[in-house]
Amino acid sequence: MTRYRAVIEYDGTNYFGFQRQIKAQQTIQGELEKALFNLAQASIQVIGAGRTDAGVHARGQVIAFDFANWKHGTERLQSALNGTLPRDIAVRDMQVATDEFHPRFDATRRGYRYTVWNRPNPSPLNQRYSWHIRQSLDLNAMNIAAKHLIGEHDFRTFGTPPNGNNSVRRIFHAEWQRNDDFLLFDIIGTAFLKRMVRSIVGSLRLVGIGTWSIDDFVTALQAAERSRAGQSAPACGLVLEFVKYSEQ
Repeated sequence: MTRYRAVIEYDGTNYFGFQRQIKAQQTIQGELEKALFNLAQASIQVIGAGRTDAGVHARGQVIAFDFANWKHGTERLQSALNGTLPRDIAVRDMQVATDEFHPRFDATRRGYRYTVWNRPNPSPLNQRYSWHIRQSLDLNAMNIAAKHLIGEHDFRTFGTPPNGNNSVRRIFHAEWQRNDDFLLFDIIGTAFLKRMVRSIVGSLRLVGIGTWSIDDFVTALQAAERSRAGQSAPACGLVLEFVKYSEQ
């Protein structure tokens, strides 16, 4: 039995998130396990570094799985998986891992990017991967507010823990930048609560359009009450960019 570690990319538009669901809903994990079953003729469990929500995309999701008696090399396994998976899921990199490697618990940092299309008119070619905001946004005010996210805080205002009750997380970087008509929000942390990034982006939008002051954003963060957040940004603009480990 060999443990493999892989980096996968996917368009999450047509999926109910990464994690396999109790109901018969299409998920990224489910499609990966289906493809592995076709190759191994046996059930293989896939473990992911992050449980991205329905509609969220990934460029750098990390997974692990155990595969017995594959004798054709890692590159052939990667190629075989990509030939079996749907076109909106792909394995970007694959390597043999130690038996103890766990993509979720061993991760030290995760990075997400949220994309906003900031023009009065919509863009049909960008609507799957960005949030269309028509109003002009004060990027400077949004960045000042975002700086208050850095450090260790109770982020209960912006999300719920996937397991247990611990809503404290550490954020290393949170910044907006403009790229022509796109606004890009990059955030890096040890881990994230469920819907945390989308909720932060939705709340920062309120700062950008002037509905909230910077102090209003800080007060909402410090309240640690879910009801104090602004409306969450849609899933389509969010991408899990990377997951880092201690050796990287």
